[in-house]
Amino acid sequence: PLDMFTVYAIALSCLLSVSLSSPSCEDLIRPMDHLDVHNLEGRRALVAGSLSDKEYIETFKSRDSAVIDFDNSTDPSKISFKRAFNFNGTCSSLNTDVTLEGSGFTLPKLNFTITFYHTACQDCLLSVFNNKDTNHQRLYLFSKRRQVEPKEMDDFTAQAQCLKMTAPVLMDPTKELCPESSAEDKTEEKMEA
Repeated sequence: PLDMFTVYAIALSCLLSVSLSSPSCEDLIRPMDHLDVHNLEGRRALVAGSLSDKEYIETFKSRDSAVIDFDNSTDPSKISFKRAFNFNGTCSSLNTDVTLEGSGFTLPKLNFTITFYHTACQDCLLSVFNNKDTNHQRLYLFSKRRQVEPKEMDDFTAQAQCLKMTAPVLMDPTKELCPESSAEDKTEEKMEA
């Protein structure tokens, strides 16, 4: 027969193992309640991406780097959303004025919705780009740094797993970012996010 000490020890052991386990997907995948323009503002480099469509991985890997830049207007619900991509030393960019709605916004010409999620990384933006035509999704981690801490990358990997996406593809932090203003502008119809 088990004595009370053994019963308490087993119960405590079970409680500790549950409290030390990884966060649940419900905790890891939480859309931001309301986007604050000031939290979005600034330039961030793409650190890693994860995809729902495996056939897009090689195309994704072909970019040397990517950056996003949000610039606030005087309207608290509108913001300028610029994306710049470096492919083999050639930069292209897209700039769109967007209206923030809840936890994200829509790029109507591309038929994309972008939703932002909570992340423990303080200078990061975690976003899902959803192509409404194909229903393919891309999870992106952007940061003001070129690399994030191992714990932050572990969280991103777990978030990708929760969304049933590919293992993260890491961007090479030694590759050049496009300069802030010299990238060749493209229209949204010519380039996919």
